[in-house]
Amino acid sequence: MDKIVLGRTGLEVSRMGFGCIPIMRLKKEEAVALLRYAYDHGVTLFDTANAYADSEEKVGDAFHGMRDKVVIATKTTKRDAAGAMEHLELSLRKLRTDYIDIYQLHQVSKENEWKEITGPNGAMEAILKAQDEGKIRHIGFTSHNLNIAIKIAKTGQFATVQFPFNLIESDPEKELFPLARELNMGILAMKPLGGGALDDGKLAIKFILQSKGVVPIPGFDATWQVDQAISTSQENPGEFTGEELDAIERYRKELGKEFCRRCEYCQPCPQGVEITSAMQYELVSRKMPPETLLSFSGPAMETVQNCIECGTCIERCPYNLSIPQVIKRNYDLYKRHLEEAKRK
Repeated sequence: MDKIVLGRTGLEVSRMGFGCIPIMRLKKEEAVALLRYAYDHGVTLFDTANAYADSEEKVGDAFHGMRDKVVIATKTTKRDAAGAMEHLELSLRKLRTDYIDIYQLHQVSKENEWKEITGPNGAMEAILKAQDEGKIRHIGFTSHNLNIAIKIAKTGQFATVQFPFNLIESDPEKELFPLARELNMGILAMKPLGGGALDDGKLAIKFILQSKGVVPIPGFDATWQVDQAISTSQENPGEFTGEELDAIERYRKELGKEFCRRCEYCQPCPQGVEITSAMQYELVSRKMPPETLLSFSGPAMETVQNCIECGTCIERCPYNLSIPQVIKRNYDLYKRHLEEAKRK
């Protein structure tokens, strides 16, 4: 696979990385095998976080004894110095390493969070100290808020930026990414497949590869997904065909901006609502036969009745989606599908 230098970090990484959220769903031996499979086929950048259940432990097991062969990025959601240091030490233990290549402040999307991070006894204080001690090589940040991301990038304190970017969410290419290139920051594209909403993986990866210096980090839980992404990254992206442009337009009309990316920050629901599945129902209903749809989605949709609109999910959602309204609208659609099934 082609290599790319990740901004001013000087780190040479594969043109495409590996987002390690999906390996949470795999047994440890399966996850380790998949990570090694990706490495054996040219992937050298692996992005994880200690918030991703046992993802870090699996990455640590996969690359123990060959640490210098891979670039590992991880994250902290802590905003205070003590919490950030605790997270860092935990990550070092789980990853079985004595340094992190890229340590990222995760999901910085609100002004008050940024003030806490950079204030007295804030996370930035601890992270800079850890960098001086050699525990961190480079410092980055992730965000879902374009204005905040631009503000943070302009400080010049960060070597990398990670932001959602795909053929539906292309706004970062207007200002954030050009700014990052000007500052020689490494650029990581999270949600390259829109959290799974974009089911044409080749087209989704090709779209990102059109953007200079942007490294997509799709998540994988199967070898065929790795193969597809690698084969796409190895091809000359070239111009979009007329058929591909039509497909992009269909996705944009179908999904718009108000769709669930399955990041699962909204979970767990205090009332037990299976939010992610409920948010996906309308989209899934267009692609699945009715008889399969109801058995597949029924258990999750029944939990929507537990929703009391407490607002917890809205506060957690980085995309500010009106989750209770969407899942209740989807529940009404589910009930119509049930009635139609009964009449057949």
